[in-house]
Amino acid sequence: MTTEGTDRRPKYQRIADTLKDAIRAGEYGPGDRLPGENELMTVHGVARMTARQALSVLQNEGIAESRKGAGVFVRDFRPLRRRGIQRLAQEQWGSGRSIWSADIADRNLVVDQVSVTEAPAPEHIAGVLDVPAGDAVCVRSRRFVLDGKPVLLSTSYLPANLVAGSAITQEDTGPGGTYARLAELGSKPVHFREEIRSRMPSQDEAARLGLSMGMPVILICRTAFADGGRPVEVNEMTLDSAAYILEYEFGA
Repeated sequence: MTTEGTDRRPKYQRIADTLKDAIRAGEYGPGDRLPGENELMTVHGVARMTARQALSVLQNEGIAESRKGAGVFVRDFRPLRRRGIQRLAQEQWGSGRSIWSADIADRNLVVDQVSVTEAPAPEHIAGVLDVPAGDAVCVRSRRFVLDGKPVLLSTSYLPANLVAGSAITQEDTGPGGTYARLAELGSKPVHFREEIRSRMPSQDEAARLGLSMGMPVILICRTAFADGGRPVEVNEMTLDSAAYILEYEFGA
């Protein structure tokens, strides 16, 4: 048995692990307030910085969140299981369903902060879409809020001359979304590629996603290809890493 005298973990880590054990045991449930810095200092006989570091561990791991002026609370949010392959199947958007319907079941999804503009293609987007840098693209920016929690920032780029006059240039693209409208334009997506990275958020991303300090984001860049390998959309997404489980299920 490991005793405090032989435990080589830093004090703040031992305190954080004790709190995580208590959460797993049900001592603290979703939405419950965790012991504050003063209480941790008294119970564990540590300095304020050590107590603060212990609480920061739980926040950085997405287990807890800080509420200004109120304390640190067990995060009250059920992670979203993002089914990366099923959600992009043609049977989803081809039948008028949102690709999100493969993920959210009966949960409440709201799209806010919608912006649709036409702008010169950034150099890195032009390279993927195989258009000259500066060519006009339709830019669709959205924020997705699930059960009252912002979980995703998404910006799509499509060739302006391809989507001109279509519902893709409107805030509401209609049943089946952008991919259904591309199919109507004769540019049905038949292949997708997703690239996944992770980093710390910018100040704007952290504010728009309501992230605690130290919480990383997942970046997914998806390119949709029509027949002949022609790219028709690039979608750059920024995900709250603690709000997602990325699931990929496929045959051998």
